[in-house]
Amino acid sequence: MAEKKKFVFIITQSHENPDKAAGALQLATNMKAFDITLDFFLMDSGALLAKKGFAETLTWQKKDEFSPIADLIKTLTEDFGVKFYICASCVKHYELDKVELLSNAEVKPGSFLGEMLLEREGLTF
Repeated sequence: MAEKKKFVFIITQSHENPDKAAGALQLATNMKAFDITLDFFLMDSGALLAKKGFAETLTWQKKDEFSPIADLIKTLTEDFGVKFYICASCVKHYELDKVELLSNAEVKPGSFLGEMLLEREGLTF
């Protein structure tokens, strides 16, 4: 039997380019339907996506044209159990140590991303 494919989506942007984040989340949602192993590593301003309630502030999308970022995150975490790893170096810079995070979010060092990339294909957005 073929080995199950594994991916890590690296998101580096949020409010300044929400279409990139939305594209990554939409692609991940579509791919997860094929029962693959998939998680996220959030870094730079992409780390803000792990802040509870932040995705709801990204209202850039035209109604009914795209799935809202908040809905995509909810589907990925609640329906598919996807983890959102947050770059430890970004936590203080974006004051994520002072807020509530998504339930499936966990702070990890950059070396953890390196370790994941040894076992998974990385897709950067």
